[in-house]
Amino acid sequence: MSKRPVIRRPVAAVSAVLLVVVALVAGCSTGSGGNSNSSREAGPVAKVALAPENNTKKVNPTAPVSVTVTDGTIDQVALTNANGKQVAGEFSPDKRVYTITEPLGYDATYTWSGTAVGTDRKPIPIDGTFTTLAPKTTVPATINIADNQEVGIAAPIILQFKASVQNKAAVEKAMTITTDPPTEGAWAWFPDDNGSRLHWRPKNYWAPGTTVHVAAKLYGLDLGDGNYGYSDLTTDFRIGRSQIVKANAPSHRMQVVRDGQTIFDFAVSYGEGNEPRNVTRSGLHVVTEKYEDFMMSNPPFYTNVRERWAVRISNNGEFIHANPESLSAQGSSNVTNGCINLSPADAQAYFGTALYGDPVEVTGTSIPLSAADGDLYDWTIDWATWKTMSALDGSTSVITATPVAPGPPR
Repeated sequence: MSKRPVIRRPVAAVSAVLLVVVALVAGCSTGSGGNSNSSREAGPVAKVALAPENNTKKVNPTAPVSVTVTDGTIDQVALTNANGKQVAGEFSPDKRVYTITEPLGYDATYTWSGTAVGTDRKPIPIDGTFTTLAPKTTVPATINIADNQEVGIAAPIILQFKASVQNKAAVEKAMTITTDPPTEGAWAWFPDDNGSRLHWRPKNYWAPGTTVHVAAKLYGLDLGDGNYGYSDLTTDFRIGRSQIVKANAPSHRMQVVRDGQTIFDFAVSYGEGNEPRNVTRSGLHVVTEKYEDFMMSNPPFYTNVRERWAVRISNNGEFIHANPESLSAQGSSNVTNGCINLSPADAQAYFGTALYGDPVEVTGTSIPLSAADGDLYDWTIDWATWKTMSALDGSTSVITATPVAPGPPR
């Protein structure tokens, strides 16, 4: 019986066939099943970034606050406070960014809510919270010149805080003075008077007609020692005509010079000078307020005497005012307790022209105006010294004479 021939294939060839079959089978399985799993597992492509980040604490209420979406756009969004009130904000033109447009409150929690939609049309939530800082104290401040006020050519700008300020340089950086025409000037810190005081004045008298804008970005500003600014402040005012009072004590006269022309030349009486308290101070005073009627006292000389047409020129009790009692001495001798006395008619005429900030240049007496005479002695400080009184100068100095409490009128 004949045997069937045995065909022997090379082992390598058989292995190659098997590998091809396995590879084909495996390739079909990976291609079909793999794409299906990838489709089911892919997440939304849009990403949301919060500024500040979620759960951030002690955020400054003036810090930038926004939502930014990449690979998508914002569908709806809101930032609300603990009472549910929505904070104002605005979208970028492409609706990828939403930015808060109003300052936030101190010591408050804010919550984001909303939805973003990715380029794959899948929505994702916008959510998160943050908390603003809690100051130890918020410190109010005031500006001495009101909106739309017209003032004289020597008017300083005074920022009065209700507490002491430690970060003086930060305050100066937060201040902006804009003038038309441009005016050279500088800030100077004065001794605290129920709180810190920051003054700005021009190097020389203001040019008549100058417009001035003051902006103080104090809200959210760290004043030091845990204190923060209470609110921002602004004012817009105008410098009026040039009016300068020339008051030379030995002459017993007082001239009022308006825009370079003498409009009044009055007979007056100055301080008798028999003791320091009765010396009219020499130096550049500034008109600060005026009263048609004012009750004046200067014990032991007089108490609660009604005087008319009183224009205050220092916080040490110096006024330009009517005084019938000294009428016989006006124009010939100095007999007052320090004020500048005029006749009732002359005092009324001058009174009607006086503005806050008008300079009153007193000369010829034995005692100069100084810090001891109250809080408005800006023009007695030379310009070089004035500039060193800025905290940004790096060598801040303060006039050391202790201001006295406003004294009785003289």
